Amino acid sequence: MSHRTVHLGLGTNLGDRVANLQSALTALADLITIGDRSSVWETAPIHVLDQPAFLNMAVAGTSSAEPLELLAGIKALETRLGRVASVRFGPRLIDIDILTLGDETLDSDILTLPHPRLGERRFVLAPLAEIAPELIISGHSVAALLARLPAGGDDAVRRVGTLDSLAPNLAAAL
Repeated sequence: MSHRTVHLGLGTNLGDRVANLQSALTALADLITIGDRSSVWETAPIHVLDQPAFLNMAVAGTSSAEPLELLAGIKALETRLGRVASVRFGPRLIDIDILTLGDETLDSDILTLPHPRLGERRFVLAPLAEIAPELIISGHSVAALLARLPAGGDDAVRRVGTLDSLAPNLAAAL
């Protein structure tokens, strides 16, 4: 099996959001070799507005897993960390999305690669642009996709810091 670069998007809006991201990163080390991590970004909820703001970040790493195998591992990890199924776009303790896996393209009932809504979501593109601005998605760099999004609107994001600066005691455990 060859190792491929994987990009993941992480989000949380319940409980100790910083600790949730930190726990997810620690657990992800069992599935991928983690490389770059973006800053943490705060985002207002979209679609379902009556819920707390999200913290989001992106991670790059490598994996030898096949796409559906990686997805199964991530879903099991989310459950182990306390995620409970709820309303689509609703509140969640942790959400981990596979954004890309090498140059893999896939369109199945349970996984589409690259992530089908990646180019529409500032809360995904802003963190991803920090660690992979030149990554090409559907013929455009992540930086270009981010620049094409209209200014303002309901999907504003705000960089709040790094995990190390937000939770120095937790970061030392990584």
